[in-house]
Amino acid sequence: MTDAPRLRVLAAMSGGVDSAVAAARAAEAGHDVTGVHLALSENPKSFRTGARGCCTIEDSHDARRAADVIGIPFYVWDLAERFREDVVEDFVAEYEAGRTPNPCLRCNEKIKFAALLDKALALGFDAVCTGHYATVVLREDGSRELHRAADMAKDQSYVLGVLDDRQLAHAMFPLGDTRTTKAEIREEAARRGLFVAKKPDSHDICFIADGDTQGFLAKRLGTAEGAIVDESGTRLGSHDGAYGFTIGQRKGLRIGTPAADGKPRYVLDISPVDNTVTVGPAASLDVTALTAIRPRWCGRPPAGGPATYTAQLRAHGGETEVTAELTDGEELHVTFAEPVRGVAPGQAVVLYDGTRVVGSATIATTRRRAAAEA
Repeated sequence: MTDAPRLRVLAAMSGGVDSAVAAARAAEAGHDVTGVHLALSENPKSFRTGARGCCTIEDSHDARRAADVIGIPFYVWDLAERFREDVVEDFVAEYEAGRTPNPCLRCNEKIKFAALLDKALALGFDAVCTGHYATVVLREDGSRELHRAADMAKDQSYVLGVLDDRQLAHAMFPLGDTRTTKAEIREEAARRGLFVAKKPDSHDICFIADGDTQGFLAKRLGTAEGAIVDESGTRLGSHDGAYGFTIGQRKGLRIGTPAADGKPRYVLDISPVDNTVTVGPAASLDVTALTAIRPRWCGRPPAGGPATYTAQLRAHGGETEVTAELTDGEELHVTFAEPVRGVAPGQAVVLYDGTRVVGSATIATTRRRAAAEA
């Protein structure tokens, strides 16, 4: 037990090993911990058979067993309707508009650190604890900063880049400052007697259990045949729905005519207006700058004027040096020191100052390198 204050902590327990160990560590630190499993599935009675998500009834049972071992109270809260509206419907709408969303960021922003946090605070809890790998640093002036996890290999700060100052003030990530491998986390779970020690990690999108994103979207948006064209507008093939493609995609294009140079082609643009997918060479994917909207700052916002940061563009991507400037408080203009590929509207760009997460914004448009420069 340290000199830190004893807090009333609500531990979000997904039924996986990370959230179970996080709850156990919070309890071991002397906090008054209550476990809660969020029922988010449209069909909460579904089972994990063949599934890779984290919202099945088995996950609820696993979370309850972990709470029993830790010795903390446990509840199941039904947030399925809120999840459907704020995460699933948003996901479908973004794809329908030709953008590529990240539902994990949306869930953290709208569910775990909004709906869940609001309910926790109303019930007298001080913090929400999760199994994310990130670190919250308390500054001398009382403000908080979000930093990368001690172990970069497990860092999840990218999907937490949407948290604002208020949310950070009530966030707890017990795994973030631990330099341990996932195998060691599992060993710790086993030592604690947690049944989930050997449970496989969830993958892909939690509400698409079989991993078939295109099939999931097709059921909701239907099929709509459209053209696949090259950069000159020449028709190369057809598709059943532009929503089934993402910028930078190479496989599954179903193009019968090979490129003149024999090299692979990639998705360069998705136009929902005319249901057209444009493909071309890898060099045409090079993005030199972007404009992002709906910025959210993790703690203090950046000072005015352009500044140098590093940026991360996907959950498991690397960092790249950028210059970024906020204009009119609404648009974030980002210029890359070197061109990057696979950047799509709808994705999040997360800015870092060293290990500190500055904030996040949603990519609206990109600027590509001219063909003459490639």
